[in-house]
Amino acid sequence: MNQSVSKPMRLTGRSKGNKLLIVCALAVLMVIPALLVFGLLTERTHRAEQVATEVGGLMGGPQVFMGPVIQVPYVILPVTRTDENGVATRLVGERGHLIVFPETGEARAVTHSEVRSRSIFRVPVYTSDLHFEAQFDLKNVAAPKPGALIMWDKASLITGASDSRGARRDILAKVGDKTLTVAPSGKNDVNGTAFDLFAAPMAIEDANLPVKVDVRMNFTGAQKLGILAYGKSSKATITGDWKHPSFGGGFLPETRETDRATNKGFSATWSVPFIARGLPAVIDAGQLSSLNASELSVTFVEPTNPYQSVGRSLKYAMLFVGLVFLTYFLFESTSKKELHPAQYILVGLAQITFYLLLLSFAEHIGFDAAFAIAATATILLIAGYAGLIFASKLRFVAALGVFSALYGLIYLLMRMEDYALMVGAVSAFLVIAAVMILTRNINWFGKDRAEP
Repeated sequence: MNQSVSKPMRLTGRSKGNKLLIVCALAVLMVIPALLVFGLLTERTHRAEQVATEVGGLMGGPQVFMGPVIQVPYVILPVTRTDENGVATRLVGERGHLIVFPETGEARAVTHSEVRSRSIFRVPVYTSDLHFEAQFDLKNVAAPKPGALIMWDKASLITGASDSRGARRDILAKVGDKTLTVAPSGKNDVNGTAFDLFAAPMAIEDANLPVKVDVRMNFTGAQKLGILAYGKSSKATITGDWKHPSFGGGFLPETRETDRATNKGFSATWSVPFIARGLPAVIDAGQLSSLNASELSVTFVEPTNPYQSVGRSLKYAMLFVGLVFLTYFLFESTSKKELHPAQYILVGLAQITFYLLLLSFAEHIGFDAAFAIAATATILLIAGYAGLIFASKLRFVAALGVFSALYGLIYLLMRMEDYALMVGAVSAFLVIAAVMILTRNINWFGKDRAEP
């Protein structure tokens, strides 16, 4: 008697669904080497900042200048008071200084820029010629407290800069037709940092007469130049030959012109009215730090700094590694070749190496040229690898086209700062939609029906 033996269910191969889960897990695993590259990027960025601080410090660093103001001492003399019981009490006197801002202040700065290099790091530095004009009206300056006596004969002209090491000539100051000798006068906390002050004695014989002051400086600095709104009503103009300025501070310029196509550079003009500055016309000397909110500044941006662009590209690393893995998975699903997880890891490491190539080349030749070299090498490697492991020229051509488009998208995201998130999100959506359509007929369970 023949007994029929049932045949076991035959498997056509490993479950495609399980394989996709493994591929996704490997894509997430690639975050670890990407984080190591990001740590290297952070270290290089920190080193570049250190070099900028060192080189810039020799030139005076980011400079902020204060135009001329008048500092005048006041004194409250000690007095003796007798109460109703005949007991006499002697009140101690008080001394202090007032800062008188000019009615109008106008500043002009002309900068000449260059790039100083240390090793592979570049730092923008400049030489600036500054001219400050001020018109003072002192007749309305009142005593700060009852009984205070303002000592106009001991008044001083005060001006300042962030770092006096940047001075290239002595400061020239004129009050009317008189030339004053300006000397260092210690430090004060202005603009959040120690501020070098310069002073010149200017005895005022008649406070009812207007005072006109003219101050000229020549300073070097690095990366940024700022001017504090030192007048009740202030105007400032900064011009220079740097092609990539960034305007900031407490107020944006009213007008600005930037010509990057020629060597004309930039020009910017600010106007700050009394009410916008937020300070009274006369303050106590201890309140001078409040002037920091009125900074009018221009930053000399170094366009060849690669670290910001490389950092933005790293933020999308997992997305693009996942897209390449999906491409390989589609090739595998539509062919008879089955890939080992180790092969996916090799492809992922090749993509992470792209960021190392990008960073290392960008420090020497700039971001655009570095991207072209790193992307071309990576595309040829991973597309050629696809052609070899699938033994198909068609797969190589298809992979070359897909990966070229993918790295073109990476470059587009780096250059579209305002729309990068939107472009990346739409691209990811379209890719997922395409994968869903292309895999609609895949047998995810990897099983055939049981044969009788």
